[in-house]
Amino acid sequence: MTTSAPPKKPRKPKELRDFYENPAVPVASGTPRSLRQARMLAAALGTEKTPSTILDIGCGDGSAAAVAAPLLKGHRIIGVDWSQDALRRARTRLALTPVRGELTGGGLPFKDESADAVLFSEVIEHLVDPDAALDEIRRVLRPGGHLMLSTPNLAAWYNRALLLAGVQPVFSEVSLRAIHGRPGKEVVGHLRLYTARALKEFVAASGFEVVRLAGAPFHGVPRPLRPLDRLACSRPSLASILLLHAQKSPARKT
Repeated sequence: MTTSAPPKKPRKPKELRDFYENPAVPVASGTPRSLRQARMLAAALGTEKTPSTILDIGCGDGSAAAVAAPLLKGHRIIGVDWSQDALRRARTRLALTPVRGELTGGGLPFKDESADAVLFSEVIEHLVDPDAALDEIRRVLRPGGHLMLSTPNLAAWYNRALLLAGVQPVFSEVSLRAIHGRPGKEVVGHLRLYTARALKEFVAASGFEVVRLAGAPFHGVPRPLRPLDRLACSRPSLASILLLHAQKSPARKT
């Protein structure tokens, strides 16, 4: 008499924290976006007479801050992340020791109005509570402080065509285990996506004044289409990546 093996239990879904602590999950988004964002911040700080404190929140492996550093000489860049694995990698790239912190729960380990600028590079699309995140960023920024936010564009030029064809848009994900219904194979944990209009309205409603919206290319676009992707950057609403510069309003709008 033989007995069959007991049925396998369904695999328990990973917690988001476990997902982002996986070294295989990408924590950098490409040099072109980082350079464009750094140039925007350097231009914004050009009139500042004293060195500024810049927080790179969600610094990942530190590659974006390392790209930005040569354009922000004289300013102090502090990398912040809650992933211990990312911070270990960031220590090999950043001159300053990265700081462990998070935007929810206990909040960032910085005093009110202690930062002059925040780099927030492709983090917001990973957050469960982006409202609380912008509230915390606003807390640590001084009045008039700069927010440099980047995020994938739900309405990128190719996503408009994919939706018309009934295909899941690029950047969107329906699972943390695999990609379903759209091009690509890399799962990065996107929970929220924004159009240019939605991003501007959301940031403004969070107590910031939007200064500028620009576009950046996406490193994952197939090589033959990259010239078109760069061309789309001239119209941010069509670009792959949205780059938003905002300043903290003196008083929270009600």
